[in-house]
Amino acid sequence: MAYNELIKNFEKVRGYMRQFYIFGFKSRNEYDSQSTRSYDNERRRLESWLGDYMSFRQSSGEKNVFISVDSRAIPGNPLYNAFKAKSFTPGDILFHFVILDILHDDRKCTVHEIIEEIANQYLSHFEHAEAPDESTIRKKLKEYAALGLLSVEKRGRELLYSRNTDPVDPETWTDAISFFSEADPLGVIGSTLLDKLPPQNHYFNFKHHYILHALDSQILYDLLQAIDEGRCAELSVISQHSNGKTRLHTVFPVKIYISTQSGRQYLLCYHYRFRQPMFFRLDGIHAVKAGAVEKRPQKYSGWYDKFRENLWDVSTGIEFSVDHIEMTLHIDDGEGFILQRLEREKRGGRIEVIDDHTYRFIADVYDAGEMLPWLRTFIGRIVNLECSNPTVTKTFYQDLDKLNEIYGGDDDAVS
Repeated sequence: MAYNELIKNFEKVRGYMRQFYIFGFKSRNEYDSQSTRSYDNERRRLESWLGDYMSFRQSSGEKNVFISVDSRAIPGNPLYNAFKAKSFTPGDILFHFVILDILHDDRKCTVHEIIEEIANQYLSHFEHAEAPDESTIRKKLKEYAALGLLSVEKRGRELLYSRNTDPVDPETWTDAISFFSEADPLGVIGSTLLDKLPPQNHYFNFKHHYILHALDSQILYDLLQAIDEGRCAELSVISQHSNGKTRLHTVFPVKIYISTQSGRQYLLCYHYRFRQPMFFRLDGIHAVKAGAVEKRPQKYSGWYDKFRENLWDVSTGIEFSVDHIEMTLHIDDGEGFILQRLEREKRGGRIEVIDDHTYRFIADVYDAGEMLPWLRTFIGRIVNLECSNPTVTKTFYQDLDKLNEIYGGDDDAVS
Protein backbone atom coordinates (compact mmCIF):
# COMPACT_ATOMS: atom_id res chain seq x y z
CA MET A 1 0.00 0.00 0.00
CA ALA A 2 1.45 3.35 -1.01
CA TYR A 3 1.98 5.95 1.67
CA ASN A 4 -0.73 8.61 1.78
CA GLU A 5 -0.75 11.53 4.20
CA LEU A 6 -4.52 11.93 4.06
CA ILE A 7 -6.73 9.85 6.37
CA LYS A 8 -10.28 8.54 6.43
CA ASN A 9 -10.49 6.87 9.85
CA PHE A 10 -9.29 9.29 12.53
CA GLU A 11 -9.95 6.84 15.37
CA LYS A 12 -7.15 4.64 14.05
CA VAL A 13 -4.72 7.57 14.02
CA ARG A 14 -5.94 8.71 17.45
CA GLY A 15 -5.10 5.36 19.05
CA TYR A 16 -1.77 5.12 17.25
CA MET A 17 -0.65 8.61 18.32
CA ARG A 18 -1.59 7.91 21.92
CA GLN A 19 0.15 4.54 22.20
CA PHE A 20 3.36 5.34 20.40
CA TYR A 21 3.94 9.06 20.41
CA ILE A 22 2.34 10.31 23.62
CA PHE A 23 2.82 7.49 26.10
CA GLY A 24 5.94 6.41 24.19
CA PHE A 25 5.98 2.90 25.61
CA LYS A 26 5.85 0.79 22.45
CA SER A 27 8.58 0.10 19.95
CA ARG A 28 8.33 -0.97 16.33
CA ASN A 29 8.65 -4.67 17.22
CA GLU A 30 5.74 -4.39 19.65
CA TYR A 31 3.37 -3.11 16.97
CA ASP A 32 1.63 -6.43 16.30
CA SER A 33 -1.91 -5.31 15.42
CA GLN A 34 -0.95 -4.82 11.75
CA SER A 35 1.95 -5.51 9.44
CA THR A 36 5.28 -3.73 9.69
CA ARG A 37 4.48 -2.01 6.39
CA SER A 38 1.37 -0.53 7.99
CA TYR A 39 3.53 0.61 10.89
CA ASP A 40 5.93 2.38 8.52
CA ASN A 41 3.06 4.06 6.66
CA GLU A 42 1.54 5.31 9.89
CA ARG A 43 4.92 6.47 11.18
CA ARG A 44 5.68 8.47 8.04
CA ARG A 45 2.23 10.05 8.14
CA LEU A 46 2.66 11.17 11.74
CA GLU A 47 6.19 12.39 11.15
CA SER A 48 4.87 14.65 8.38
CA TRP A 49 2.69 16.33 11.02
CA LEU A 50 4.89 16.14 14.10
CA GLY A 51 8.45 15.81 12.84
CA ASP A 52 9.64 18.97 14.61
CA TYR A 53 8.34 17.73 17.96
CA MET A 54 9.54 14.12 17.98
CA SER A 55 12.22 12.58 20.17
CA PHE A 56 13.26 9.03 20.98
CA ARG A 57 14.87 6.93 23.66
CA GLN A 58 16.72 3.61 23.51
CA SER A 59 15.32 0.84 25.70
CA SER A 60 16.69 -2.71 25.62
CA GLY A 61 18.19 -2.08 22.22
CA GLU A 62 14.89 -0.81 20.79
CA LYS A 63 13.89 2.69 19.76
CA ASN A 64 10.85 4.31 21.39
CA VAL A 65 9.57 7.44 19.70
CA PHE A 66 7.53 10.07 21.53
CA ILE A 67 6.38 13.69 21.28
CA SER A 68 8.40 16.23 23.25
CA VAL A 69 7.26 19.87 23.36
CA ASP A 70 7.76 22.91 25.55
CA SER A 71 4.25 24.37 25.79
CA ARG A 72 5.73 27.82 26.46
CA ALA A 73 7.60 27.84 23.16
CA ILE A 74 5.15 26.39 20.63
CA PRO A 75 2.90 28.81 18.66
CA GLY A 76 -0.02 26.36 18.65
CA ASN A 77 -1.05 22.83 19.51
CA PRO A 78 0.75 20.58 16.97
CA LEU A 79 -1.78 17.75 17.46
CA TYR A 80 -4.38 19.79 15.58
CA ASN A 81 -2.49 18.93 12.40
CA ALA A 82 -3.99 15.45 12.52
CA PHE A 83 -7.48 16.87 11.98
CA LYS A 84 -6.34 18.86 8.96
CA ALA A 85 -5.35 15.83 6.90
CA LYS A 86 -8.79 14.49 6.05
CA SER A 87 -9.13 12.75 2.70
CA PHE A 88 -11.74 13.58 0.08
CA THR A 89 -13.12 11.68 -2.89
CA PRO A 90 -12.93 13.20 -6.39
CA GLY A 91 -16.69 13.76 -6.13
CA ASP A 92 -16.25 15.75 -2.90
CA ILE A 93 -13.80 18.07 -4.62
CA LEU A 94 -16.00 18.45 -7.71
CA PHE A 95 -19.20 19.19 -5.79
CA HIS A 96 -17.52 21.65 -3.44
CA PHE A 97 -16.28 23.99 -6.13
CA VAL A 98 -19.08 23.46 -8.64
CA ILE A 99 -21.98 23.95 -6.20
CA LEU A 100 -20.47 27.10 -4.72
CA ASP A 101 -19.75 28.42 -8.22
CA ILE A 102 -23.34 27.80 -9.38
CA LEU A 103 -24.69 29.69 -6.37
CA HIS A 104 -22.51 32.78 -6.90
CA ASP A 105 -23.92 36.32 -6.87
CA ASP A 106 -26.69 35.43 -4.40
CA ARG A 107 -28.35 32.94 -6.77
CA LYS A 108 -31.01 30.61 -5.36
CA CYS A 109 -31.46 27.21 -7.00
CA THR A 110 -33.38 24.01 -6.43
CA VAL A 111 -31.77 20.56 -6.42
CA HIS A 112 -32.95 19.87 -9.98
CA GLU A 113 -31.61 23.20 -11.24
CA ILE A 114 -28.22 22.45 -9.68
CA ILE A 115 -28.11 18.96 -11.21
CA GLU A 116 -29.04 20.28 -14.63
CA GLU A 117 -26.40 23.00 -14.52
CA ILE A 118 -23.69 20.57 -13.38
CA ALA A 119 -24.46 18.37 -16.39
CA ASN A 120 -24.81 21.16 -18.98
CA GLN A 121 -22.25 23.73 -17.87
CA TYR A 122 -19.48 21.60 -16.34
CA LEU A 123 -19.54 17.88 -17.17
CA SER A 124 -20.45 18.52 -20.83
CA HIS A 125 -16.83 19.57 -21.43
CA PHE A 126 -15.59 16.02 -20.70
CA GLU A 127 -16.18 13.03 -22.96
CA HIS A 128 -16.72 10.27 -20.41
CA ALA A 129 -17.96 12.23 -17.41
CA GLU A 130 -20.92 10.65 -15.62
CA ALA A 131 -23.61 12.85 -14.16
CA PRO A 132 -24.03 12.36 -10.39
CA ASP A 133 -27.31 10.92 -9.15
CA GLU A 134 -29.83 13.11 -7.40
CA SER A 135 -29.44 11.49 -3.96
CA THR A 136 -25.70 12.27 -3.93
CA ILE A 137 -26.33 15.95 -4.67
CA ARG A 138 -29.07 16.11 -2.05
CA LYS A 139 -26.76 14.65 0.59
CA LYS A 140 -24.02 17.13 -0.27
CA LEU A 141 -26.42 20.08 -0.12
CA LYS A 142 -27.79 18.87 3.21
CA GLU A 143 -24.25 18.53 4.55
CA TYR A 144 -23.30 22.07 3.45
CA ALA A 145 -26.48 23.47 4.95
CA ALA A 146 -25.68 21.77 8.28
CA LEU A 147 -22.16 23.25 8.15
CA GLY A 148 -23.58 26.71 7.57
CA LEU A 149 -22.13 27.10 4.08
CA LEU A 150 -25.57 27.23 2.47
CA SER A 151 -28.92 28.73 3.43
CA VAL A 152 -32.18 26.91 2.75
CA GLU A 153 -35.64 28.32 2.22
CA LYS A 154 -38.85 26.67 1.09
CA ARG A 155 -40.73 27.60 -2.09
CA GLY A 156 -43.87 25.52 -2.39
CA ARG A 157 -42.76 21.90 -2.21
CA GLU A 158 -39.18 22.65 -3.23
CA LEU A 159 -36.15 23.83 -1.30
CA LEU A 160 -34.06 26.74 -2.54
CA TYR A 161 -30.34 26.74 -1.76
CA SER A 162 -28.11 29.80 -1.67
CA ARG A 163 -24.65 30.70 -0.40
CA ASN A 164 -24.45 32.08 3.10
CA THR A 165 -23.07 35.58 3.44
CA ASP A 166 -21.12 36.26 6.61
CA PRO A 167 -20.71 39.94 7.54
CA VAL A 168 -18.12 39.12 10.20
CA ASP A 169 -14.51 39.99 9.38
CA PRO A 170 -12.42 37.19 10.96
CA GLU A 171 -9.29 39.35 10.99
CA THR A 172 -10.84 41.63 13.61
CA TRP A 173 -11.18 38.58 15.85
CA THR A 174 -7.63 37.28 15.38
CA ASP A 175 -6.55 37.69 19.01
CA ALA A 176 -9.74 36.13 20.35
CA ILE A 177 -9.48 33.19 17.93
CA SER A 178 -5.82 32.72 18.80
CA PHE A 179 -6.63 32.48 22.52
CA PHE A 180 -9.63 30.24 21.89
CA SER A 181 -7.57 27.82 19.78
CA GLU A 182 -5.28 27.00 22.71
CA ALA A 183 -7.54 27.51 25.73
CA ASP A 184 -10.79 25.87 24.65
CA PRO A 185 -11.35 22.08 24.64
CA LEU A 186 -12.53 22.41 21.01
CA GLY A 187 -9.70 24.73 20.05
CA VAL A 188 -9.13 22.86 16.79
CA ILE A 189 -11.97 25.01 15.38
CA GLY A 190 -10.02 28.17 16.20
CA SER A 191 -6.81 26.69 14.83
CA THR A 192 -8.53 25.94 11.52
CA LEU A 193 -9.82 29.52 11.31
CA LEU A 194 -6.31 30.87 11.96
CA ASP A 195 -5.05 28.89 8.96
CA LYS A 196 -7.29 31.05 6.76
CA LEU A 197 -5.95 34.35 8.14
CA PRO A 198 -2.68 36.16 7.40
CA PRO A 199 0.26 35.19 9.64
CA GLN A 200 0.11 36.99 12.97
CA ASN A 201 2.26 37.54 16.02
CA HIS A 202 1.77 35.00 18.78
CA TYR A 203 0.85 36.90 21.89
CA PHE A 204 -0.22 33.97 24.04
CA ASN A 205 2.00 31.47 25.83
CA PHE A 206 0.81 28.95 28.38
CA LYS A 207 2.83 27.68 31.31
CA HIS A 208 0.43 24.80 32.00
CA HIS A 209 -0.92 23.79 28.62
CA TYR A 210 -2.63 20.42 28.22
CA ILE A 211 -2.39 19.73 24.50
CA LEU A 212 -3.41 16.06 24.56
CA HIS A 213 -7.12 16.87 24.72
CA ALA A 214 -6.89 17.68 21.01
CA LEU A 215 -7.07 13.97 20.17
CA ASP A 216 -10.48 13.72 21.87
CA SER A 217 -12.03 16.70 20.06
CA GLN A 218 -14.38 14.65 17.88
CA ILE A 219 -15.58 12.61 20.86
CA LEU A 220 -16.12 15.78 22.90
CA TYR A 221 -18.03 17.44 20.06
CA ASP A 222 -20.35 14.45 19.64
CA LEU A 223 -21.05 14.35 23.39
CA LEU A 224 -21.72 18.08 23.62
CA GLN A 225 -24.11 17.83 20.69
CA ALA A 226 -25.98 14.97 22.41
CA ILE A 227 -26.15 16.99 25.65
CA ASP A 228 -27.41 20.07 23.82
CA GLU A 229 -30.14 18.07 22.07
CA GLY A 230 -31.06 16.08 25.19
CA ARG A 231 -30.31 12.75 23.52
CA CYS A 232 -29.08 9.48 24.95
CA ALA A 233 -25.84 8.13 23.49
CA GLU A 234 -24.21 4.79 22.80
CA LEU A 235 -20.55 4.81 23.83
CA SER A 236 -17.93 2.42 22.51
CA VAL A 237 -15.56 2.25 25.47
CA ILE A 238 -12.21 0.51 25.81
CA SER A 239 -12.54 -2.22 28.42
CA GLN A 240 -9.59 -2.55 30.79
CA HIS A 241 -10.41 -6.19 31.49
CA SER A 242 -10.84 -7.57 27.97
CA ASN A 243 -7.48 -7.02 26.24
CA GLY A 244 -8.36 -3.65 24.78
CA LYS A 245 -11.72 -4.69 23.32
CA THR A 246 -14.59 -2.23 23.35
CA ARG A 247 -17.93 -2.51 25.11
CA LEU A 248 -21.12 -0.63 24.37
CA HIS A 249 -22.76 1.53 27.04
CA THR A 250 -26.09 3.29 26.56
CA VAL A 251 -26.12 6.43 28.68
CA PHE A 252 -27.71 9.83 29.08
CA PRO A 253 -24.82 12.36 28.95
CA VAL A 254 -25.12 15.09 31.56
CA LYS A 255 -21.88 17.03 32.02
CA ILE A 256 -18.28 17.28 30.86
CA TYR A 257 -15.65 17.56 33.61
CA ILE A 258 -12.11 18.76 32.84
CA SER A 259 -9.33 18.45 35.41
CA THR A 260 -7.34 21.63 35.99
CA GLN A 261 -4.49 19.50 37.35
CA SER A 262 -4.06 17.00 34.53
CA GLY A 263 -6.21 18.30 31.68
CA ARG A 264 -8.05 14.97 31.52
CA GLN A 265 -11.63 15.09 30.31
CA TYR A 266 -14.48 13.05 31.74
CA LEU A 267 -18.12 12.47 30.86
CA LEU A 268 -20.61 12.32 33.70
CA CYS A 269 -23.66 10.37 32.60
CA TYR A 270 -26.54 8.26 33.80
CA HIS A 271 -26.08 4.60 32.83
CA TYR A 272 -29.40 3.11 31.78
CA ARG A 273 -28.39 -0.50 32.39
CA PHE A 274 -26.76 -0.04 35.78
CA ARG A 275 -29.24 2.67 36.80
CA GLN A 276 -26.63 4.89 38.38
CA PRO A 277 -24.31 7.80 37.52
CA MET A 278 -20.95 6.94 35.99
CA PHE A 279 -17.84 8.72 34.77
CA PHE A 280 -16.02 7.82 31.55
CA ARG A 281 -12.67 9.25 30.50
CA LEU A 282 -12.94 10.68 27.02
CA ASP A 283 -9.63 9.19 25.92
CA GLY A 284 -11.14 5.76 26.62
CA ILE A 285 -14.15 6.33 24.37
CA HIS A 286 -13.73 5.09 20.79
CA ALA A 287 -16.96 6.41 19.32
CA VAL A 288 -20.22 8.15 20.24
CA LYS A 289 -23.49 7.35 18.52
CA ALA A 290 -26.39 9.70 19.25
CA GLY A 291 -29.66 8.02 20.12
CA ALA A 292 -33.26 9.04 20.72
CA VAL A 293 -34.25 12.21 22.54
CA GLU A 294 -34.73 11.51 26.25
CA LYS A 295 -38.42 11.91 27.10
CA ARG A 296 -37.81 12.89 30.73
CA PRO A 297 -34.63 15.02 30.80
CA GLN A 298 -35.84 16.92 33.87
CA LYS A 299 -35.55 13.68 35.85
CA TYR A 300 -31.80 13.60 35.24
CA SER A 301 -31.21 17.31 35.71
CA GLY A 302 -32.80 17.03 39.16
CA TRP A 303 -30.74 13.95 39.90
CA TYR A 304 -27.56 15.78 38.90
CA ASP A 305 -28.27 18.75 41.17
CA LYS A 306 -28.50 16.36 44.11
CA PHE A 307 -25.59 14.16 43.04
CA ARG A 308 -23.01 16.94 42.67
CA GLU A 309 -23.55 18.16 46.24
CA ASN A 310 -21.19 15.40 47.44
CA LEU A 311 -18.93 15.25 44.40
CA TRP A 312 -15.39 16.56 44.84
CA ASP A 313 -13.69 15.24 41.71
CA VAL A 314 -14.75 12.29 39.55
CA SER A 315 -14.70 9.41 42.04
CA THR A 316 -17.97 8.20 43.53
CA GLY A 317 -16.32 6.07 46.21
CA ILE A 318 -17.60 2.65 47.22
CA GLU A 319 -21.32 2.35 46.46
CA PHE A 320 -21.70 6.13 46.77
CA SER A 321 -20.91 6.18 50.46
CA VAL A 322 -20.12 9.65 51.84
CA ASP A 323 -16.98 10.63 53.80
CA HIS A 324 -17.18 13.46 56.33
CA ILE A 325 -14.04 15.59 56.56
CA GLU A 326 -13.12 18.62 58.70
CA MET A 327 -9.97 20.74 58.36
CA THR A 328 -9.18 23.47 60.90
CA LEU A 329 -6.90 26.27 59.66
CA HIS A 330 -5.01 29.08 61.37
CA ILE A 331 -4.77 32.19 59.18
CA ASP A 332 -2.53 35.05 60.35
CA ASP A 333 -3.10 38.76 59.86
CA GLY A 334 -2.40 39.81 56.29
CA GLU A 335 -3.26 36.35 54.91
CA GLY A 336 -6.77 37.12 53.80
CA PHE A 337 -5.89 35.64 50.43
CA ILE A 338 -5.88 32.18 52.07
CA LEU A 339 -9.46 32.62 53.18
CA GLN A 340 -10.40 33.94 49.75
CA ARG A 341 -8.84 30.90 48.13
CA LEU A 342 -10.63 28.57 50.53
CA GLU A 343 -13.93 30.24 49.69
CA ARG A 344 -13.20 30.02 45.97
CA GLU A 345 -12.16 26.36 45.99
CA LYS A 346 -14.48 24.87 48.60
CA ARG A 347 -16.85 23.40 45.98
CA GLY A 348 -19.64 21.69 47.91
CA GLY A 349 -18.05 22.30 51.30
CA ARG A 350 -18.72 25.08 53.80
CA ILE A 351 -16.61 27.31 56.06
CA GLU A 352 -17.19 28.04 59.76
CA VAL A 353 -15.55 30.94 61.59
CA ILE A 354 -14.15 29.90 64.99
CA ASP A 355 -12.33 33.13 65.84
CA ASP A 356 -10.46 35.95 64.09
CA HIS A 357 -7.65 33.62 63.03
CA THR A 358 -9.21 30.14 63.04
CA TYR A 359 -11.53 28.67 60.43
CA ARG A 360 -12.98 25.22 59.87
CA PHE A 361 -13.64 23.73 56.45
CA ILE A 362 -16.32 21.01 56.44
CA ALA A 363 -17.36 18.77 53.55
CA ASP A 364 -19.25 15.55 52.87
CA VAL A 365 -17.88 13.90 49.74
CA TYR A 366 -18.06 10.54 48.03
CA ASP A 367 -14.30 9.98 48.14
CA ALA A 368 -12.27 12.13 50.52
CA GLY A 369 -9.08 10.52 49.20
CA GLU A 370 -9.41 12.69 46.11
CA MET A 371 -8.97 15.76 48.31
CA LEU A 372 -5.48 14.86 49.53
CA PRO A 373 -3.52 16.83 46.89
CA TRP A 374 -5.65 19.89 47.66
CA LEU A 375 -5.39 19.44 51.44
CA ARG A 376 -1.58 19.28 51.24
CA THR A 377 -1.47 22.79 49.80
CA PHE A 378 -2.54 24.11 53.22
CA ILE A 379 0.31 22.43 55.14
CA GLY A 380 1.73 24.93 57.60
CA ARG A 381 -1.68 26.36 58.36
CA ILE A 382 -3.57 23.19 59.28
CA VAL A 383 -4.31 22.96 62.99
CA ASN A 384 -6.28 19.73 62.82
CA LEU A 385 -7.57 17.27 60.21
CA GLU A 386 -10.27 14.69 60.82
CA CYS A 387 -12.10 12.34 58.48
CA SER A 388 -14.65 9.56 58.89
CA ASN A 389 -12.47 7.53 56.52
CA PRO A 390 -9.36 6.78 58.63
CA THR A 391 -7.32 5.92 55.55
CA VAL A 392 -7.42 9.54 54.43
CA THR A 393 -5.98 11.01 57.65
CA LYS A 394 -3.51 8.14 57.98
CA THR A 395 -2.19 8.76 54.47
CA PHE A 396 -2.00 12.51 55.06
CA TYR A 397 0.03 12.24 58.28
CA GLN A 398 2.28 9.49 56.90
CA ASP A 399 3.10 11.68 53.92
CA LEU A 400 3.81 14.55 56.27
CA ASP A 401 6.16 12.39 58.36
CA LYS A 402 8.05 11.33 55.22
CA LEU A 403 8.29 14.97 54.18
CA ASN A 404 9.79 15.87 57.55
CA GLU A 405 12.28 12.98 57.30
CA ILE A 406 13.52 14.18 53.94
CA TYR A 407 13.49 17.95 54.40
CA GLY A 408 13.04 18.46 58.13
CA GLY A 409 10.27 20.67 59.40
CA ASP A 410 8.14 21.87 62.25
CA ASP A 411 6.48 18.94 63.98
CA ASP A 412 3.83 21.31 65.31
CA ALA A 413 2.80 22.46 61.82
CA VAL A 414 -0.11 19.99 61.94
CA SER A 415 -1.65 18.65 65.10
